[in-house]
Amino acid sequence: MQTFWASVFVFGLLIFIHELGHFLVAKRVGIKVHEFSLGFGPRLAGFAFRGTTYNLRLVPLGGFVRMAGMDPQEEVEDEESSFQHKTVGQRAAVIAAGPLMNFLLAVVLLAVIFFFQGFPVPTTTVARLVPGQPAEKAGLLPGDRIVAVNGQPVKSWEEMTRTINGHPGQRIVVTVERQGQVLDFAMVTAVDERGRGKIGIYPRQEPQRLNPVAALLRGAEYTARLAGVILLFVGKMVVGAAPAEVGGPVRIVQEIHAAVQLGVYYLLQLAAFLSVNLALFNLLPVPALDGSRLLFLAAEAIRGKPLDPAKENFIHLIGFGLLILLIVFITYRDILQLM
Repeated sequence: MQTFWASVFVFGLLIFIHELGHFLVAKRVGIKVHEFSLGFGPRLAGFAFRGTTYNLRLVPLGGFVRMAGMDPQEEVEDEESSFQHKTVGQRAAVIAAGPLMNFLLAVVLLAVIFFFQGFPVPTTTVARLVPGQPAEKAGLLPGDRIVAVNGQPVKSWEEMTRTINGHPGQRIVVTVERQGQVLDFAMVTAVDERGRGKIGIYPRQEPQRLNPVAALLRGAEYTARLAGVILLFVGKMVVGAAPAEVGGPVRIVQEIHAAVQLGVYYLLQLAAFLSVNLALFNLLPVPALDGSRLLFLAAEAIRGKPLDPAKENFIHLIGFGLLILLIVFITYRDILQLM
């Protein structure tokens, strides 16, 4: 049951935040919003407020914001409130707001983790050693705390690595604390591909709680890093340098189940990762996704006139159908792997 409610929380949060981005910017630029829905298919529940109907629908695989003027067959009473009547920049802002809100959600979720649990900070305590490297050969052990290099005290991982990096291929003396004893180990540093000195150790990381501003900045930094890693992996998949590992709803629920067993912070971390994935996925130039709508708007800006709305909507309809088929295929494959 925990996994069920955690899945409802994660899926609902990601979809709600994404559609909220479209909704808020649409309202801000004066577009009438007919409907704000979470899910697709038959309506389960809903209510109307200030001209907009808010619905919860049966199939929890997405959501949508239905705005005036997006359907070319619709007769809009007030042209000023129509999506098509707005400038290219305003329409692009409405479309881009969904993915941007998912990036923002990842930043906030990570910031919450860094504020309450802490940000992992490397220490001068050895977590593990690289086999065959100078530190292991000299006799260092996991749990040793490095307190000085060449007699110069070091209080942080950055300070220690800066000193070691500055002595490539040279003899150094590393002083450690081990079970109350202070020991010296002489070794010759290895040289990495950048010409820096290395001794072959990994640091023990300890959580350090950050203040709200620092937590948000770290959250933004990690969100950017995460997006870069995902894009790099996708690029490798495209050129065949990495296996095509794509998971659907079943795979995500499996990951949520594992995160629930580890605790709430792991669940929030997974939600942040999925939010970045959703943002990047929606920015792909694939029909029915936000990326393709932005591409059509860019073409309109270059041509100086809009594309035929009926043809564009037909392309998005075909794209939506193909995406549904892809989700069904991935889900089927995930179920086979689970069995």
